Amino acid sequence: MKYIVIDPVILDLGIVKIHWYGVMYLLAFLIAYLLAKYRANLSQDWTTQQVDDLIFYGALGTVLGGRLGYMIFYSFPSFLANPLIFLDFQNGGMSFHGGFLGVLLAMLLFNRKSKKSFFQTTDFIAPLVPLGLAFGRIGNYINAELWGKVTTSAWGVYAPDQSGMWAQRYPTQLFEAFLEGVVLFLILWLFSQKNRPLMATSSLFLIFYGFFRFIIEFIRVPDSQIGYLAFEWLTMGQLLSFPMFVIGLYLFYRSYYSEKKL
Repeated sequence: MKYIVIDPVILDLGIVKIHWYGVMYLLAFLIAYLLAKYRANLSQDWTTQQVDDLIFYGALGTVLGGRLGYMIFYSFPSFLANPLIFLDFQNGGMSFHGGFLGVLLAMLLFNRKSKKSFFQTTDFIAPLVPLGLAFGRIGNYINAELWGKVTTSAWGVYAPDQSGMWAQRYPTQLFEAFLEGVVLFLILWLFSQKNRPLMATSSLFLIFYGFFRFIIEFIRVPDSQIGYLAFEWLTMGQLLSFPMFVIGLYLFYRSYYSEKKL
């Protein structure tokens, strides 16, 4: 299959350019909002105002954390040399792990206002996140970035890398959209339909996201400015995802262990 080149700019208004990637973020927040409203309607614990506040805090955490995380994890020397590049959103550079940490911090601030516990909130939002991740990966695909390794497999797509060189490559953006997006959404959505111990849904997000991301990184080309960190296979994405998997397993055990002790 050959990659169909898509202009990453939907509309050029001169001063402002509307990018597909930005639209994907808007769709991610919209679907999260609609799912949050649906979940809130099934529960007596969440009000409409709390849902509105939750999405606002979450959006801020995602964007600011995602950008800062990219600067720290993937472009730290450039960030040190010129901290103002943090504001250069138009040229891209977002990190899931940075956005994840940003959302956790935002939830701490939200909880101070809503008087909810940390895991009450994270259990509520965990199923809202994966479809947004899928939209983000589709944005990566449109931008022709974050491709996988060159392959002769039937799974490959004949596509250009950032240097413009065409080759048969794994469409890891679409693999991630499917696993970290669709599959993870189904797991969390179905799991959370029944009453679960506190932390269980949050821990399941950590486990499966960490596992899916770690595996896909084996066929994804690492960022050129970093390359492999060790062993000719360890990537920054794996280094950041493995702790999520381990912490998720621990929290999942604690959630059910604590439930049994009560």
